[in-house]
Amino acid sequence: MNIDGKAWRSIWVEKGGRSVGVIDQTKLPHSFETISIRSCNDAVRSIRQMVVRGAPLIGVTGAYGLMLALQKESSDSALKMAFDQLIETRPTAINLRWALKRVLDRVKPLPPSERSIAARQEADLIAEEDVAMCQSIGNHGLELLKVLAERRPKACQRKPLNLLTHCNAGWLATVDWGTALSPIYKANRSGLDVHVWVDETRPRNQGASLTAFELEREGIPHTLIVDNAGGHLMQHGDVDAVIVGSDRVTRRGDVCNKIGTYLKALAAQDNGVPFYVAMPYSTIDWSISDGLDEVPIERRSGLEVTQVYGLISQASREPLISSVQISPTSCESFNPAFDITPAKLVTSFITERGVTPATEEGLKRLYK
Repeated sequence: MNIDGKAWRSIWVEKGGRSVGVIDQTKLPHSFETISIRSCNDAVRSIRQMVVRGAPLIGVTGAYGLMLALQKESSDSALKMAFDQLIETRPTAINLRWALKRVLDRVKPLPPSERSIAARQEADLIAEEDVAMCQSIGNHGLELLKVLAERRPKACQRKPLNLLTHCNAGWLATVDWGTALSPIYKANRSGLDVHVWVDETRPRNQGASLTAFELEREGIPHTLIVDNAGGHLMQHGDVDAVIVGSDRVTRRGDVCNKIGTYLKALAAQDNGVPFYVAMPYSTIDWSISDGLDEVPIERRSGLEVTQVYGLISQASREPLISSVQISPTSCESFNPAFDITPAKLVTSFITERGVTPATEEGLKRLYK
């Protein structure tokens, strides 16, 4: 996608495969910086510290992390150790396990001397597949948005199509294009008049820092709102559809996504606003059916709740970014990173294979 006129992906191979470059998302939007991941331990730190984040990108980063581990030591024990290290970094997003398992299944039957090359090939393939899936999600979503725009009352058709999104499900969360933002990028480039309500997405503010950054660089009209304003906008007819991404979807259609998604789905249902979930095949966990009981919800540091992180000063060449305390020092906090939106609240899934109802039957029709 576009950064100051240059096309970027969120992850790329460097030095003939001896390292992997990524955008440091903890510095955005105030500073655009890249770092090199040179080892499996680097990949683990990058995922844990959310230098890279977003379920599809975490999966691709994990795959390359396994490749880097095998370049150093390719025995069975080293393979298992690296696999275990990487899979423990983020427990909720299923894409990480899916990608690591693909690399593991590809390299395990091979002699150790051939494993690192095969791991590189499989990681590259996963990355390219992610781009293709996100492009396809965008194409199917674009057709859906066109229909939404055409079905509005004539008095509304002179206004932009108002879309609300939560967290960041753009190209920074994938290799390119994104999931929930991909249809919006396609719509904007096709000439469809769109406007995006951007949830700030507390506590890490990925909407305010990342989604707003992406949309600004793409020249897409958008407005940042506090998380609790979405229901108000829906009540006043200012939201035509909600589009979010997902970190895991059960075979029954329950959706695990960034904390606060469930509340948006409830507000959308109460106000008759379509609620769409854009997600690739790699996000489906066919092994579970009940999201509320079976999906492990990551609990993150309470400091993310009691402190905010942002720009302090731009007086020098290097922007000064720091955290500030917003609660009493002794205040306890609770910080679940995700919540579960039941399938009954989801209007449709937008996938790389098309649009389908959020049901087990609908998913199975697409993925026989």
